Amino acid sequence: MRVLLTGAYGQLGRCLLDRVPADWVLFACGSAELDITDRAAVERVVKKFRPDVILNAAAYTAVDKAETDRIRAMKVNAIGPENLALAAREVSARLIHISTDYVFDGSKKTPYVESDQPCPINFYGLSKWEGEKRVFAVLPEAIVIRTSWVFSEYGANFVKTMLRLAGTRTELSVVNDQFGCPTYAGDLAQAMITLAGAERAQGVYHYCGDVAVSWCEFAQAIFVVTGHDVVVKGISSARYPSAAVRPVNSVMGLARMGELGVKGSDWQTSILVRGVQFQPETAIAPQRATPL
Repeated sequence: MRVLLTGAYGQLGRCLLDRVPADWVLFACGSAELDITDRAAVERVVKKFRPDVILNAAAYTAVDKAETDRIRAMKVNAIGPENLALAAREVSARLIHISTDYVFDGSKKTPYVESDQPCPINFYGLSKWEGEKRVFAVLPEAIVIRTSWVFSEYGANFVKTMLRLAGTRTELSVVNDQFGCPTYAGDLAQAMITLAGAERAQGVYHYCGDVAVSWCEFAQAIFVVTGHDVVVKGISSARYPSAAVRPVNSVMGLARMGELGVKGSDWQTSILVRGVQFQPETAIAPQRATPL
């Protein structure tokens, strides 16, 4: 199977590179090799490589910065996926695109399912929701995976931030009134690989951790499983102001993924098994791909 991977050097992309199946012919592109907001460039690369599947791991993920950097966020999260969908349609390729739990407003009291109506409350979520709509408008048979609270041994993320702070602090205050499902990017990468091989799969799927927690509880779990003696105190979102409003509840149900035999991310075990790899100093710059 010929697979084009965009966003190859973000944390999800690098986890995908670590897990490439032996029978894949992969062309992995970072933004330097392929700017997905450039429609002509996307068309050129896709027509030349002619993939069977396109995996879009490229995204603008700076939630707070998106409130002011709106043009760039919309280009990467909405126009870019649309460009990939258009190119995929031209070569009859399948497209798997990553979206977010932040397309929801957080008002639901139970886990969100794929059929729930998105209603984003920050611009990052709005840009990702726009990307979903544009993808399906061009390619109704595309796959969109909504995920949440992603962490890995690569890049910057909540787990690595907590472990860095544990090196200098014995007490931390973390928000305790926002709830979601942490997701290890390696598990998400494996779920994408499974969907890439599931020819009948299409539409929206939720994929995230198998246990929902608050940010405060997430931090506490990180320190417990890594053996750090750090006291974590819960504070309200009102005491930790941010540029972007976050959903109170962005917990998602995993029933559709379960139908494919895919289990939710066992994020606690991932932290326990890979603990030392999440330390910031272990991050290594990836080798860049050669453009087509």
